[in-house]
Amino acid sequence: MAKQNDLRNVRRDYESMGITKSDLAEDPFAQFDAWLKEAIDADVFDATAMTLATADSGGVPSARVVLLKHFDENGFCWYTDSRSQKGTDLAQNPSAALLFYWREFSRQIRIVGEVSPLSPTAADEYFYQRPEGSRFSAASSHQTSEIDNRAALETRVKELMTQYPDGSVPRPDAWIGYCLKPREFEFWQGKSNRLHDRIIYLPTERAWRKTRRSP
Repeated sequence: MAKQNDLRNVRRDYESMGITKSDLAEDPFAQFDAWLKEAIDADVFDATAMTLATADSGGVPSARVVLLKHFDENGFCWYTDSRSQKGTDLAQNPSAALLFYWREFSRQIRIVGEVSPLSPTAADEYFYQRPEGSRFSAASSHQTSEIDNRAALETRVKELMTQYPDGSVPRPDAWIGYCLKPREFEFWQGKSNRLHDRIIYLPTERAWRKTRRSP
């Protein structure tokens, strides 16, 4: 019988002031902005990192960390290769979830919604703002496809750099942006003894309705 790696005693207690419905803004986008700014101002490492969870047409889940690049009342946006696992999943099943976790504040934000592609213009605008090295890496990689070795990938980057010595490598058609339009937010604040606070925002015809869920 395989030896069990026992992690049952690996834990920490959460200490915070907690949150109530009245503490949070009426608009979840405003509340998200406030918490994100607190994380950025506190120099939280990778404050804009979010776990993106998708599922294919058969319901098989997949998750990975991506970076939030911009957001407004229309949704939360990121960029990637549409030929990747996440791109393939979203083409089959556009429902997805985002998770932000800021350990330093014992906070999480969960966002669930529908995902749609951004325009090629939006993809161009962000692609050409990226550092040169990142542009060449994106142009050289067919994300998630099998490769023989790393050397083959690095060789492709060098070939593109020779082809575009001024750095003007074109954006691949498959490298696009996505936007998740929320249908639910959850703001989670860790509390002692695992009696955490969970405030949920759900849309109504006129505004967002706040409710509390049991931890």
